[in-house]
Amino acid sequence: MSWYEIENIDEIDSPALIVYKERALENIRKLISMKDVTHLRPHVKTNKIAEVNKMMLNEGITKFKCATIAEAEMLGMINAPDVLLAYQPVGPKVHRLLQLVKKYSSTHFACLIDDFNAAKNISETFAAENLTLDVYIDLNVGMNRTGIEPTEQALTLFEDCDKLKGINIIGLHVYDGHIRDTNVAARKQKTDEAFQYAVKLADQIRALTKKELHIVAGGSPTFPIHAGRVNIECSPGTFVFWDWGYKNSLSDEPFDYAALVISRVISVVDENTICTDLGHKSVAAENPLPRVHFLNAEDAEPIGQSEEHLVVKVPDASVYKVGDVLYGVPVHICPTVALYDRAIVIENNKAVDEWRVIARDRKITV
Repeated sequence: MSWYEIENIDEIDSPALIVYKERALENIRKLISMKDVTHLRPHVKTNKIAEVNKMMLNEGITKFKCATIAEAEMLGMINAPDVLLAYQPVGPKVHRLLQLVKKYSSTHFACLIDDFNAAKNISETFAAENLTLDVYIDLNVGMNRTGIEPTEQALTLFEDCDKLKGINIIGLHVYDGHIRDTNVAARKQKTDEAFQYAVKLADQIRALTKKELHIVAGGSPTFPIHAGRVNIECSPGTFVFWDWGYKNSLSDEPFDYAALVISRVISVVDENTICTDLGHKSVAAENPLPRVHFLNAEDAEPIGQSEEHLVVKVPDASVYKVGDVLYGVPVHICPTVALYDRAIVIENNKAVDEWRVIARDRKITV
């Protein structure tokens, strides 16, 4: 029996998200073998499951990164000691973050800033409650999505925000998600060049204030490079489940598939075409086809997809029958997880439990 096959598969309706607990745990342990656990800050956006993050806690990981208030609350619910909301809260999110801080007092929360007015709003909200929130300055080192450019602008932002009550700048955040070269040497060179901006700014701030800032850097593609640095927190996320995209572009990284989607053949269309139940609502659809690769049908080629259907070209459709199960590796696992309200847990090739994908919700309680 292959590692992914499920003995009691007839008990599982499809499509479904499947998590292989032993393999997820092995990925966590591989991560820890690559970087001192005290300098790991995994991003939970990939898994969104409390039980998965409890596994990390049990392995000694105490710091986490997240992207939403719901993900932050999930971490508060399991008493994660240290949580960085890797997002600049604006509008109602500021008050929701305040409520998290008040409700989950055993968890230390922090967030990102890259704009003075946003920082001022956060400072006023927390100061009004006689609270101080730790914050990290988000640096744009080439991703061009969020963050302030690491020039004199960033130094000015630090100086202006350092005067505000209600917030305390404790670090810099460097996300270099634009660096995904398959060539390891090229990826390292670009990562090192981008990281130097953060080093320079941290040195300038230290010279001015004697303040030593924490630096949180990288995601899964650049994790091996940042893991070699001293006193840098690394924040990969996809590692825990891995996916087809990273498995086939980051060959230097040791992680294995730990989450799949299962699908069933629902129609045999003609001699070279079958249809499965894995539509847009069941696997991340932001990439071009193929968005999934089937482990037990490697020559199957997805050629069309709609909300509830995935049409697949095969060499010989006569080898398939309606009801056959296909085990699929998503090209992008992170948004795929968010499509499911629960994950089926597999141990020793058997479905043994269900875990709620609790942080897929925009709101839990706060």
